[in-house]
Amino acid sequence: MLGRAALVLCSLLVGLLLLELGCRLWRGPAALLDWSNIILKERQATLSAGAGRLKRDSELGFVLRPGFSAEGVTYDLHGHRLTPAPPGAVLAEPPVLAVGDSYAHGDEVSDGETWAALLQPLIGRRTINAGVSGYGLDQTVLRAEKLVPEIKPAALVLVFIADDLRRAEMKRVWGAEKPYFEPVAGELALRNVPVPPSPPPATTLDLWQRLYGWSVLVDTILRHKGWQYEWSIDHARVLPRGTGEAMACPLMKRLAALKVPTLVVAEYDPYVWKNADYAQEQRRLSAVVLDCARAAGFGALDLFDAIDAAVKRDGYTAVFRSSHPGPLGHRIAAERIAEALRPYMPPR
Repeated sequence: MLGRAALVLCSLLVGLLLLELGCRLWRGPAALLDWSNIILKERQATLSAGAGRLKRDSELGFVLRPGFSAEGVTYDLHGHRLTPAPPGAVLAEPPVLAVGDSYAHGDEVSDGETWAALLQPLIGRRTINAGVSGYGLDQTVLRAEKLVPEIKPAALVLVFIADDLRRAEMKRVWGAEKPYFEPVAGELALRNVPVPPSPPPATTLDLWQRLYGWSVLVDTILRHKGWQYEWSIDHARVLPRGTGEAMACPLMKRLAALKVPTLVVAEYDPYVWKNADYAQEQRRLSAVVLDCARAAGFGALDLFDAIDAAVKRDGYTAVFRSSHPGPLGHRIAAERIAEALRPYMPPR
């Protein structure tokens, strides 16, 4: 009996090894030589990608690095992304302030292609792009609270995707420590401030990531199932799932205390157009935030129908790049935001 069990176990191990070698051959000869931890390498690459353009901030976790410039991405001396205006354009003041995540920042497009830049000639007013890639909805609200008193904008535009609610349940996102709110007796208590330094990526791997993080076979299966993101990303959860959704209305009420005309805009990540169940959940979560925005007295804009029409008309690749909207997606957003902002704009 023991001999038979040993034979079955050996056969299983040999089969898994052959599958591992096959997956490595499929990825290329280099994978046969590199057996390092895939998750650790991805986390190190994520931190390296942000090392130049982001800097640690004791209140917000991380912000844009003032004066940074590389490959079409430029930040001014205040740490805001440049919004170049068309030549000869005369733009009114005070400006519109844009806050949010990478969809506000404009990942994967150049400075002049972001919706914040394209918005300016449509409304005849300067726009300040203070979006920061990777922010949760909590960080976005905190950033607005910090900037609105300084800038005194004519209006505030907050752009989010549904995943920003999940990020609000974390004390660490993308390997970087962040502040978070904890619901306490009907109020939001700010935690993890001042924000501590981020831990080295190697120290945040759990047992299973250490044991199987090197496996291309495991990585291939998880990517095929759409689970690799959750497996590899360095997020540290401190609040139960669903807490971010429950905090949407309190966060909007907190934003309302700024007493500035506000438009809240729901964007959508490209995977929405690849998975119907995922799309349904993202639209539900987005509707929760937009309903809270309306309850707080804000304007609310859902971009799904406009983007969906463009995908059906022009094709998915015409609207999106790898993980974010391309120039066409930003142009559509700028046009819809301009239309929704008109009732809030003071006369020039």
